[in-house]
Amino acid sequence: MNISILSGKGGTGKTTISTNLSILLSENHENVSYFDFDVEEPNGFIFLKPEIEIENKVFKKVPKIDKELCTNCGECSKLCKFNAISITPNNSTVFEKLCHDCGLCYIACPVQAISEILREIGKIESGKSKDIPNLNAFRGVLNIGEPSGVPVISALKKFLDVNSINILDAPPGSSCSVINTVEDSDYSILVTEPTKFGLHDLKIAVEVLRYLNIPFGVLINKSDEFDCIIENYCENEKIDILGKIPFSRNIANKYSKGDILINSDAEFTENLQNIASELEKRSIL
Repeated sequence: MNISILSGKGGTGKTTISTNLSILLSENHENVSYFDFDVEEPNGFIFLKPEIEIENKVFKKVPKIDKELCTNCGECSKLCKFNAISITPNNSTVFEKLCHDCGLCYIACPVQAISEILREIGKIESGKSKDIPNLNAFRGVLNIGEPSGVPVISALKKFLDVNSINILDAPPGSSCSVINTVEDSDYSILVTEPTKFGLHDLKIAVEVLRYLNIPFGVLINKSDEFDCIIENYCENEKIDILGKIPFSRNIANKYSKGDILINSDAEFTENLQNIASELEKRSIL
């Protein structure tokens, strides 16, 4: 079971919900895993604090041109849709970070002057926390300066266990990274906040999930007297509201220190347990 947790914007509390829900579920289920798919800035491990047990490097194939064989015909450059190869009458250049590893240039070269080499772009880390022994934790980490996290996300998805409850902490927004993360989800939780910005980006996320035909519900975080801005939209769109997490200075204070909230903040714990119960009623868990 893959449950993705996403939001149309950053800062709504997506990782707060993801990490704490993972811990809560691990207390009642034998096989639960947390996955941090925000590979450009993964911060879930700040709260879960697992000891890294396994590290797997992620590589990407890029072309290498043998300049002794290359005739500078330019066929590879003409066909490359990503402008990753430049051919001049006297030289050939590969822009590795623009390459999408489609393999077309290898096929197109008439003199077989192009071969594949591997370039490291990130890594997958996994481990467990001594304080949370029943929870497996995984994250993808994209190397600084890399333009796309999709290959790391694809590598991380290979660790999803079909027999586990997998909590997928998705990247913010609605980019390719988000699509690649959530497309195999059985259910999604949309975390939003009762602001105009929150509503605007919630609408975008709803469109994404409806396009992908993924069932979902909304969780209102930082709930306050302005909840109606989200509630009215969800009522009009016939979207289930799974629950609310009230705005709390205590929660913000603990979050800023990297502390876990479940079982340490009574109100937060009760609300998250109610949300888990809603998931059970819908046969998600």
